[in-house]
Amino acid sequence: MVELKTDTSIDAMHAAGQVVGRALTAVRQAADVGVSLLELDEVAREVLREAGASSPFLGYRPSFATTPYPAVICASVNDAIVHGIPTRYRLRDGDLLSVDCGAELDGWAGDSALSFTVGRPRPADLRLIETAERALAAGIEAAVAGNRVGDIAHAVGRVCRTAGYGIPQGFGGHGVGRRMHEEPDVPNEGRPGRGLPLRPGMVLAIEPMLIAGGKDAYYEAGDGWTLRTSDGSRAAHVEHTVAVTHSGPRILTARQAPAGRAPAPRP
Repeated sequence: MVELKTDTSIDAMHAAGQVVGRALTAVRQAADVGVSLLELDEVAREVLREAGASSPFLGYRPSFATTPYPAVICASVNDAIVHGIPTRYRLRDGDLLSVDCGAELDGWAGDSALSFTVGRPRPADLRLIETAERALAAGIEAAVAGNRVGDIAHAVGRVCRTAGYGIPQGFGGHGVGRRMHEEPDVPNEGRPGRGLPLRPGMVLAIEPMLIAGGKDAYYEAGDGWTLRTSDGSRAAHVEHTVAVTHSGPRILTARQAPAGRAPAPRP
């Protein structure tokens, strides 16, 4: 069942979403060549601690998982699409990193993700990330009362497919509220005008996942969590928690841009 949130509840979810935004901004600022994924997880943990928030990721165990999730962020490098477990791996020049983070504050959840490059970026990676962000923006634009879930899915999928990228089937967005994962499912591809009608008070995580090689195939890497592209190509994952309101979509997990100038792309 889909729970419609009141304006007061959406404001409370916005507070949780702002903690997520601060955590992701801090992780992006800390990410550099030589920094380990475990160190980035600790950066996010500190933001949550300072905010008095908890992590909906830590200890989470859905039906597909063989073990509870051991961290507060997902850190997916290069060909990892989503659910990468932070390890001692140290970031290398040119890595593409996708970071997913959640927070629970005063009984409400927020969920968001971003992708970025470390060191000198490859132009192909920048195009992949830019397309993922455009797909997210298109999905958010479609999250208006009177539309349907299929309109969001179609908007996301059209941007991805037009650019020639693959979409991992069976993974996408979801409702958010008292729990990180609620109804409804929000696919990254679909038919417009189909699916559940969007109503004011619905809160959705919209999260495009793109595979650079153009194929949709992926595999589970063996740790019970990480999904990797079957063709070894790179992947990007971006996400915002968005409320459907009478005045249009409201992003609850907006974040500040990190300081500093991006390095020059690789030739």
